[in-house]
Amino acid sequence: MSARVLSPALVGRSAELERLREALADAPGAVLLGGEAGLGKTRLIREFAAVLRGPDGAAGVGEGGGEGGGAGAAPARLLMGGCLELGSDGLPFTPFTAVLRELVRDIGIDGVAELLPRGDASGLARLLPEFGEPETETATGEERARLFELVLTLLERLAERGPVVLVVEDAHWADRSTRDLLAFLIRNLGGAPVLIVITYRTDELHRTHPLRRLLAELDRLEHVRRVELTRLSRAAVAELAAGILGHEPSARLVDAVHARSEGNPLFVEALLDSDGSLPSELPESLRDLLLVGVQRLPEETQEVLRDASGGGTRIEHALLAAVSGLDDARLTRVLRPAVAANVLVVDGDGYAFRHALIREAIHEDLLPGEHTRLHARYAEALENDPGLVPSGRLWVELSHHWYWAHDATWALVSAWRAADDTRRAAAYAECLSMLSRVLELWDRVPDAAERIGVGHVEVMEQAVATAELAGEYELGIKLATAALRDLDAEQGGDGAVRRARLLELRGRMSYELARPGFIEDLREAVRLLPTDPPSADRARALATLARYGRLLHGTEEASRAAEESLAIARRIGDPVAEAQALLTMTCVTFDYSDDETVLEEAERAVRRAGATGPLLQIEVTRSHFLEGAGRHEEAAEVARRGIARAGELGIARTMGTFLAINLAEPLVSLGRWDEALTVLRQALDQDPPLTIRTSLFVLAGEIALARGDLDEAEAKLAPAREVMWRKAQDLFATLRLQAKLRLAQGRYREALESVVPVLEHAGLPDDARYAWPVLTPAAAACAALGDDALLSGEPALPLIEARAAGLAVQGPAQRAERLTFLAQAACARGAADPAAWDEAAAAWEAVKRPYPLAETLTRAAEAALARGDRDGAAERLRRAAELAARLRARPLSDRIDDLVRRARLPRGTGAAGSDGSAPGASALGLTPRELEVLRHVAQGRSNREIAEALFISAKTASVHVSNILGKLGVASRGEAAATAHRLGLFAPPPPSGPATPADAPRNGTGGLEGGHGRRAYAARRA
Repeated sequence: MSARVLSPALVGRSAELERLREALADAPGAVLLGGEAGLGKTRLIREFAAVLRGPDGAAGVGEGGGEGGGAGAAPARLLMGGCLELGSDGLPFTPFTAVLRELVRDIGIDGVAELLPRGDASGLARLLPEFGEPETETATGEERARLFELVLTLLERLAERGPVVLVVEDAHWADRSTRDLLAFLIRNLGGAPVLIVITYRTDELHRTHPLRRLLAELDRLEHVRRVELTRLSRAAVAELAAGILGHEPSARLVDAVHARSEGNPLFVEALLDSDGSLPSELPESLRDLLLVGVQRLPEETQEVLRDASGGGTRIEHALLAAVSGLDDARLTRVLRPAVAANVLVVDGDGYAFRHALIREAIHEDLLPGEHTRLHARYAEALENDPGLVPSGRLWVELSHHWYWAHDATWALVSAWRAADDTRRAAAYAECLSMLSRVLELWDRVPDAAERIGVGHVEVMEQAVATAELAGEYELGIKLATAALRDLDAEQGGDGAVRRARLLELRGRMSYELARPGFIEDLREAVRLLPTDPPSADRARALATLARYGRLLHGTEEASRAAEESLAIARRIGDPVAEAQALLTMTCVTFDYSDDETVLEEAERAVRRAGATGPLLQIEVTRSHFLEGAGRHEEAAEVARRGIARAGELGIARTMGTFLAINLAEPLVSLGRWDEALTVLRQALDQDPPLTIRTSLFVLAGEIALARGDLDEAEAKLAPAREVMWRKAQDLFATLRLQAKLRLAQGRYREALESVVPVLEHAGLPDDARYAWPVLTPAAAACAALGDDALLSGEPALPLIEARAAGLAVQGPAQRAERLTFLAQAACARGAADPAAWDEAAAAWEAVKRPYPLAETLTRAAEAALARGDRDGAAERLRRAAELAARLRARPLSDRIDDLVRRARLPRGTGAAGSDGSAPGASALGLTPRELEVLRHVAQGRSNREIAEALFISAKTASVHVSNILGKLGVASRGEAAATAHRLGLFAPPPPSGPATPADAPRNGTGGLEGGHGRRAYAARRA
């Protein structure tokens, strides 16, 4: 092998290097750097690091820094960590542990602490023991969230001193916790100049590889770039060969190397001999090619390389010495040829294979017996001296090595201990992996229970709880079912309590997957727990039944469960359980016309207990209550306060997706749509769970609809429909958007059919709050369809009115919804009443809802015009136009302008203040009113239809038509229409759904418009 295996210059990667420099200049952001094994990802990162250090070795952005992201030419800090193959065996957060360890070496523990809130770095102890002990042995979901926030805060504070580049290499080996933390960091990058670079092998990403989904999700983010390395061209291979050999290669050699290596730089290096020729015998396989250079080394060096291959891509000198049995001096002497040949590189206090493929080739070349004995030697070395690996890795590595040494007993024991370590590190997926290994090996270890101190079912119970924390609900449900089956075979003891706990867990996970039947598990859990003596277990199970049951089922059962839970909590003196029960009671029996007494009582109970987490729940519940009560400004303020409280707890960004709903909804109500869209975008970027996603999509879709972007509204409706279960907050909200959108598209039959689930599922919790807004567009669809408004062959409007009659009216917001429905239903029956619409408008004004206020004012104006009240209509439309313009609700503004034009109201009444004149009208001698009549003639309308549309008599319409025919010099209405089209007097109507009747809504807002059915017009003309 050549003495100079590496080219002194990076070849064929200048464009990719420039993209990295540009990404740093534009920071914050992320780069996903992929490519096949051997294409030079690590070399590219090293070159980028050299750019950061600058020509004098000092850290800096370099010439490509620019001014983006505040980077400029400021010093840049490079933080690097790599994933290990062992990651799949449960070794969590490996790259971040390496980054923290390097940072501690650089600025010290105190230096790191100074960068964190209150100077407290103890939260990082789950990643690095040097920061002390974690606050609790078992990490909850809240503590995991706090850990993620701390890492992000650390990066942001570091970036205040200068740009920060975090590189995580070999992400195809990343453990689940590392992937989760990377996703969190990238999605939450704020304004600080932080660049995150992730490298991965594309050829490792098989169809079900877990990294594939993450890359696809991140690639959709605006600040993420994807860079894929490709194979080298022939010219680049020639340049690379020249750099390696120190002279220009012959064309024949370049052709041969390019053909054999297929442009892979690693293979080019492996193919070239030191004399500038190809080996006389070309290797038949990739593994053989990579082993050529190794096989030229001394036998004792090859032997130690085989030992090193069992420890991963990187291994500490001391560990390799213990495994190989060589002392320091001899080990150094034996390894020197490998370092000189660039098979190994020195990396701190250890060694790393120059490329992971070389290590893999050496390890795969081991015979079966050699493989087993090597892993046994590693395990024995670590047991003899645990200090040979960094703290926190011992038990995971021991489990790995004993497992591959085929020692089931010690692999099981080590996996059990590793599960405890990973649980304390808040690495739930890796903890679940270790518990799964314990279960896998259980039948092969006869005395397993004695060795780890717990039985098989207890291990399964821990695995079920961990699966819920890890979000592995499918596996958790299977484990819970198996554990319940095993518990049924056991007699006596605390079996009932344990079964109840498993049923509660299985029920909660089934709910998260939107599966029916979860309520049966929760009911059975309560049944299994005795009422006497009262217990915290029963109080918790009752609260869970009430909390989850209220969402999809009637409130009576949930109310009883919540009341009993509260009574038990007070009897046993548990203030946290009392607060949870009070919160659940509030959610079960929301009365938006009531005060906040129960919530205040719950808050006092939480403060007595000294608990902080439930306080956040109180803010969430209070903001939900205030929004439903029509107190939108207060709701937004409380939601922001909840976000601030989450910040104090260190979980602001991880809890953001849930809090975003409670903030965005009042912002939408208040007409602060741009603010709401920002909140919604940030929340959706977090890839929220299925049960949260629906509300976010619905709110975003309704804004798009009101602003006339029907395609965007349709795009938001599609994912919102993923969860169509019987939860009013999700199901009815989705149907509300669907009904309004179908109205806007002119698909009135589908708009009407949207109300069917609301008619079928009466009595759900929060029924009135979410049902009223669906009934109103359904009544509008009835108006549009007239006598064709049928459901299952029956007239639809009476069914809708009957459902409305059974709804409660709690608080001013629901009163406004009811008044709007009644006005719309009256229109559908042909009795448009301006007073009814005015009353609805006043109700919306009282709760400060500008969009429905503008809609109802517009409808009141239409009804006033039908009764000849032009002045009243003009004033209402003026107010509506101002509101619509401020909201940028273009369809409503267009509707108002159209109404002003048709009714010939004073200039300035509508949003644009137009009198309807069009180019060419004066040249033809047509008045504005005649031009408007001609527009309807061109649309094929009769005199009676024109009269109804323009609020004039049929006789007046006929006079206008005669005048138009004379001025145009034509003999028929058809010729007049042809002339208008030929002269381009009118823009073609926008494309929409099916053709609409002349008296049907044509505005595109999807809101309340659509009350002008045939019967409504007939009634006005009568």
